[in-house]
Amino acid sequence: MTLLRNSGYWRWSAGVQLNRLPATMAPLAFTVLTTAATGSYRLGGIMMAVFVAAEMVGAVPTGRLLDRVGPARGLVVLLPLVAAGLFLLAAVASTGAPDWVLLALAIPPGLVAGGLNGGFRTLLAGTVTEEELPRAVSIDAMILEGVIVGGPLLVALLATSGPAVPVLAMAVVALFAALLVPRRSVPRNPRRTVERQLIPVAACVPWLAGLFTVGLLLSTIEVGLLPLVQRLGAPESATAIVIVVLCGASIGGSALYAARGKAGDPRLFLAGFVLGGIVVSAGFGWAGLLGGVGLIGICTGPLMAVSSVNLQKLLPERRRSEGFSLAFTVQASGFGLGSLAIGVLPVWMAPLLGVLAAVVSCAMLVARPRRAIGTPSVTS
Repeated sequence: MTLLRNSGYWRWSAGVQLNRLPATMAPLAFTVLTTAATGSYRLGGIMMAVFVAAEMVGAVPTGRLLDRVGPARGLVVLLPLVAAGLFLLAAVASTGAPDWVLLALAIPPGLVAGGLNGGFRTLLAGTVTEEELPRAVSIDAMILEGVIVGGPLLVALLATSGPAVPVLAMAVVALFAALLVPRRSVPRNPRRTVERQLIPVAACVPWLAGLFTVGLLLSTIEVGLLPLVQRLGAPESATAIVIVVLCGASIGGSALYAARGKAGDPRLFLAGFVLGGIVVSAGFGWAGLLGGVGLIGICTGPLMAVSSVNLQKLLPERRRSEGFSLAFTVQASGFGLGSLAIGVLPVWMAPLLGVLAAVVSCAMLVARPRRAIGTPSVTS
C-alpha cells in the first residue's frame, strides 16, 4: 500500500488531527474553566454553544480567505491566531472577568477556527494521488475516532494541574498544528489547470445531504444514549457498552473501506443508515439497539469518505477550502439538529429524523445519472 509509505500524508494527518484536537477538548475544557472562574458549569455549556456558532458563521469566509492566499500559507497564519485567542481567554478567565466577557472572548477563535478543517482537507488533494484518496480519507476517519475519545481524556488529565491548563493546552496544540501544515504537493493533471470558478451547488447537494445525514443520525444516537438504555431498564453505566460498539463499528467500517481502496455506491451506506435508524427507533431490546448502532457505525466512515471524494471532484481547485468549509458546516448543523431532536421529541421518534434524511439523500442520488454515483471522472 503506497499510501502507508507516503510521508507527506502522515505529516498532513498529524497536522489535521492536532487541528481537530482543540474542538474535541473544548466542551469539557470550557466547563472546567468556567466552573472554577464563576462557580457555574452552565456557563461552560453556553460558551461552547457560542464557540460552535462562531465556527459556523466564520467557516465559509475563512475558507474563502484560505483559497485566496493559499491553504498552506493561510493555515500557518490563522492557527497561531486561534492559539492567541485561546491564550487570551484562559488568561482573562483567571482574573475573574464577568461572564459576558468570557463569552465574547470565545467568539474570535471560533470565527477563525471554523474554516481550518476545510483548508486542511484541500491540502490532502495535493498530498495524495486521486487513486489513494478514498483510502486516505478512510484512514483519517479511523484516526479521528481516537481524537474524539482522546480529547476529553486529555482535558481530565490536564485539569488536575489547574482549571486554565486545558484551554492553554488547546492553544499549544494549535501552534503545533501550524508547524505540521504540509508544503509538498503531488503533481496534478495538467488538463485540469483551467476549471470552472463557480461551485456547482446543485451537483454538490446530494453529497452535502449525505454529510448532513451523518451528523444528524450520529448526534441523535450519541446525545440520546442515556434515554435509549434507560428504555431497556439498564443503568446509566450501560451507555459505555453502546459507545464501544459505535466506535468499534465505525473504526471497523473505515478499515474495511480503506482496505478496499475504492469508493463504493453511497446508496448502500445510506440504506444501512435507514435500516440501522429504524431498528434503534423500534426498540428491539439490546440486540436491536446494539445491532442498529453497529450498522450505523459501519456505514459512517464509508459514507463520509465517498461524500468527501465526490465533493473534491466537483469543487474547483481554487474554491476547495470554501467548499469543504461549507461541507463541514452542513455536517455540524446536522449534529446540532440531532441534539435538539433529543430534547424535544420522544426518544423513539428522534432517530427517525436521521432515517428521513438518509431516504431523501438516497432519493437525490437515485435521480442523478449513473455516472454521478461512486467515483466519477471529472474533465475540464
